[in-house]
Amino acid sequence: MIKAALSVLLVLVTVSSTFGKYIPKTGRRIPQTLSRGWGDQLIWAQTYEEALYWARSRNKPLMVLFHLEDCPHSQALRKVFSDDNELQKTLDEDFIILNLVYETTDKHLSPDGQYVPRIIFVDPTMTVRADITGRYANRMYAYEPSDLKLLISNMQKAKKLLKSEL
Repeated sequence: MIKAALSVLLVLVTVSSTFGKYIPKTGRRIPQTLSRGWGDQLIWAQTYEEALYWARSRNKPLMVLFHLEDCPHSQALRKVFSDDNELQKTLDEDFIILNLVYETTDKHLSPDGQYVPRIIFVDPTMTVRADITGRYANRMYAYEPSDLKLLISNMQKAKKLLKSEL
């Protein structure tokens, strides 16, 4: 009796863990270490140069996410970022994404300094969208977990600007 109850419980836990997470149209993907926990089902570029190439060739905006593994602000943002299905779906369908734990040589990606977490948008013409900012005046590209709606709004803005300007 106990064995049967444990078996049923195990099946329920397994089934319930598959619901709730965003699954891309192409099906479940093998988790990549490039995601670093920001969205294991997403395809992440390995380098800034590769991300720029993909953005240009696929005519999609690039979202560059700077963070540190041991930063509590980065960890808090990563949690809500990876759990939000709307954000994950939008990234999968409409963006090229890159997360970096180091700074690039392109100084355009740190227009107001080097801090984490920082999210910068780049359009397919390789123009850094310095006009798409967060809500802080002293850290213009910083987002906190409570700023997720603003981030999604800025992602929509990056997509809209892409269509109207190119």
